[in-house]
Amino acid sequence: MAVACPICNKPVKPTDINDHIDSGCTTLIFDPSTPIVPPQPQPSTQNGAAIPASQPQKRSASSFFTPTPKRQITDPGPKAHTPISNMTMRPKTLDDVCGQELVGTNGVLRSLIESDRVPSMILWGASGTGKTTIARCIAQVVGSRFIELNATSSGVQECKKLFQEAANDLQLTGRKTIIFCDEIHRFNKAQQDVFLRPVEAGTITLIGATTENPSFKVANALLSRCRTFTLRSLGTEDIVDILRRARKVEESVYPPSPLIDDEMMSYLARFSDGDARTALNLLELALSLTLREGMTQETMKQSLTKTLVYDRAGDQHYDTISAFHKSVRGNDPDAALYYLARMIQSGEDPLFIARRMVVIASEDVGLADNTLLPLATATYTATQQIGLPEARIPLAHCAVALCLAPKSTRAYRGLNNAFAALREPGVASLPVPLHLRNAPTRLMRDLGFGAEYKYPPNYKDGKVRQQYLPDELVGRTFLETRDLGTVVDHDYEMKDVPT
Repeated sequence: MAVACPICNKPVKPTDINDHIDSGCTTLIFDPSTPIVPPQPQPSTQNGAAIPASQPQKRSASSFFTPTPKRQITDPGPKAHTPISNMTMRPKTLDDVCGQELVGTNGVLRSLIESDRVPSMILWGASGTGKTTIARCIAQVVGSRFIELNATSSGVQECKKLFQEAANDLQLTGRKTIIFCDEIHRFNKAQQDVFLRPVEAGTITLIGATTENPSFKVANALLSRCRTFTLRSLGTEDIVDILRRARKVEESVYPPSPLIDDEMMSYLARFSDGDARTALNLLELALSLTLREGMTQETMKQSLTKTLVYDRAGDQHYDTISAFHKSVRGNDPDAALYYLARMIQSGEDPLFIARRMVVIASEDVGLADNTLLPLATATYTATQQIGLPEARIPLAHCAVALCLAPKSTRAYRGLNNAFAALREPGVASLPVPLHLRNAPTRLMRDLGFGAEYKYPPNYKDGKVRQQYLPDELVGRTFLETRDLGTVVDHDYEMKDVPT
């Protein structure tokens, strides 16, 4: 009788399975002509009586070796042509990974991998930077069982089942299990918490991949049990190297064409904005266009998608609006227009941009020019009423006006000073002076509410001597006299000095 090896699927005697795996699946292979007996539950007894079939039965040791091919990565066999951006183009070794120093010759992550000290980790990086590729290479190097999950389609029960399988495999064969969870930020806190115990116990090694900032999207308890590695967006040369490799692989399907030269490769790499997956998709589209009669490079470029790489729900969304706001605050209309155009081109909600400009009109321009707040609110209304593409014009009008306007943060800073005072012990609960309190009832009037209040419009020039702050805050000021700060930027002071 033989069982199937969970790694190579070859027949092996149950008593030889550990030695077979230790040999790299090269020895102790059972006679192939002997049929493989599928795992059967072993009957057991309790107090001399057979356990009824309706009750759960213990599994034999051989039953734990049932392979799980639907989750394991296998080498693709011969098949019809598929998109070049699929797994056949993925690097098979760490040496083939482009543009990530973490797994380079002297990379921190690589040294951990090669010393077989792979920790549970979070790989944080933009789309197409190689998170999945690195995870698969890690599994190959350390020889661990590798399981892929996607947070958009996996549930808690499936995860718990995998944890149990991993524990059984570790106990019976000593083989570790790596679970790669793509888009782990899409799991909520309760779902992420199911990983805590198996990660803490070392039952699994978790590799989570996310395009979102882990500080905000990964539960603190899980984050503290994992190392966070940041992957940078790939450079143009890195993308070009990947495209050249893909082009060579595809020569059997798409004959060499002068249209796909180094200049076109560089164009596609720049257009992909550091995303290798986008670059490969663009290359495949370009290769298909080479088969059309009369195609030119200019026509090909015009045929490619013009949408920029931009995630309206991710870090790009926040980073770009932040850059826009800071460009306006810094009086740089050229940068502000660049980021405005980038957001509009990428499909950002124009009302989101208009709302931010209403805030800028008060936060940054403020008291220096009170006409900018009405302009910003009018821009919001215009954007709401006419929509894109026409709304881009009032958006640009308002953005440039905000850039060129004088700036004052007095009101904004004054409010922040008041909030700071409220954080002091007892300040938030100070009683309102009696003469400022409303007195709608006779009882309240008898208690002195509103007594001795001076109504300023009844007095000459509206001027009265009257206390408005609680007694404990008399003399405190929150609104400062200066519009802006006093720190001197020496880089700005030296900008006109010849070098």
